[in-house]
Amino acid sequence: MARNYARLTQPLVRDAGELRPASWDEALEVAAAGFARYQGQPHAFGMFSCSKASNEVNYLAQKFTRQVMGSNNIDSCNRT
Repeated sequence: MARNYARLTQPLVRDAGELRPASWDEALEVAAAGFARYQGQPHAFGMFSCSKASNEVNYLAQKFTRQVMGSNNIDSCNRT
């Protein structure tokens, strides 16, 4: 069964439970505010990185999770 999905051409943000078009600046501000809301709450944030990503990308993921978000909750799919 083929599905016909339309490709997004601009970012969307959730406003009062509904998605609406937004500028890139607004979308990035909303995303940053979402991260800031959980910053410093170690049990509220976790990161799952991909074993197929480069070592550098995985290093940045763990560094962001530990240093910026203050959480040690990071894992990858290396064991699968």
